[in-house]
Amino acid sequence: MKNILITGGAGFIGSYLSLQLQKEGYKVTVMDNLSPQVHGENSYLYEMIKENVHFIHGDVRVKADWEHAIQNQDLIIHLAAETGTGQSMYEIQKYQQVNNMGTSLLIDVLVNHPHQVKKIILASSRAVYGEGKYLLNRQYYYPNSRKTEDLQAGNFNLTHHGQILQPLPTDEDALLHPISFYGLTKLHQEDIIKFACNTLGIEYAILRFQNVYGVGQSLQNPYTGILSIFSNQILFENSINVFEDGGATRDFIEVNDAVTAISKSIKLVKDDIVNVGTGIPTSILQIAEKLNSLFGKNKDINISGNFRKGDIRYNVADTTKMEKLLQFTPAISLDEGLKKWVNWVSTQEITSSHFQQSILEMKEKGLLLQA
Repeated sequence: MKNILITGGAGFIGSYLSLQLQKEGYKVTVMDNLSPQVHGENSYLYEMIKENVHFIHGDVRVKADWEHAIQNQDLIIHLAAETGTGQSMYEIQKYQQVNNMGTSLLIDVLVNHPHQVKKIILASSRAVYGEGKYLLNRQYYYPNSRKTEDLQAGNFNLTHHGQILQPLPTDEDALLHPISFYGLTKLHQEDIIKFACNTLGIEYAILRFQNVYGVGQSLQNPYTGILSIFSNQILFENSINVFEDGGATRDFIEVNDAVTAISKSIKLVKDDIVNVGTGIPTSILQIAEKLNSLFGKNKDINISGNFRKGDIRYNVADTTKMEKLLQFTPAISLDEGLKKWVNWVSTQEITSSHFQQSILEMKEKGLLLQA
């Protein structure tokens, strides 16, 4: 499989992947709509790739763009998506159209037009798990979303009959309970790809990414990327606003490691689903403290008690399957990755992250509340 189409290939993960696969000898075509919210035509990422790949300015919601883009392609890596958890809760139609209708159009074109596509790799998300896997008294639990009244009372941990559940790394066989509309669209994407590929005789690989971060991630998009939000607050505001009690926990994987996982999945993953993460838990408060130190600032950290509907408390990947199938463990530590991030941010001209605008929008719609 030498000819590869990457949708969203001018975005954050896609731009790194495009260059890496080209180095590995693949002929890379990128289809991207250059969304201003994510990157746009003048972004660091687009500048990285525009002279190095065959570029199609196209939109996954437009059937004709798919018809043009799939020609002569052996493999499709489908990265294009709307990815903001908070924004997805009030821009329902947009997320459904891009993530689900866009994927359905791909399958429609493959069914109704001649092609040579042999495999599809889908970038999915840990959001399909919702709160993920927990333990209490030697029994596993897969809880649904936390209750608003508990969060308003400042009870942020998940409980079962008043007992606090112990969070565990979540494996690929966990029950799926997406609690944001974004997570729901990613789960539907997975179902579309699995069903269609099995029907059409096309191989698939579904990669459920944890929080991917790194140099080039949008500094202007307030809906994705806690590093971008905290960095803007450290540089331009009086304090850092940490939601809940600071204990919300994520699994952060650097973009180059994420790209390595995708590259390896081309040959090593067949009709399967694999987590992509480090398996290392890091709280949001720890991220704020690390960035504050690396930027050489001493900004106050305001543990605000704010919480968003659709947010989870804890999700960290069980990476057992990834390490076995992909023969891979992430090489870049969080401390190393954050140093690279801070050095890069310090060279960028940042105008506004629109973070306060996103906060107001969520408050107006009853999606951002206070404990």
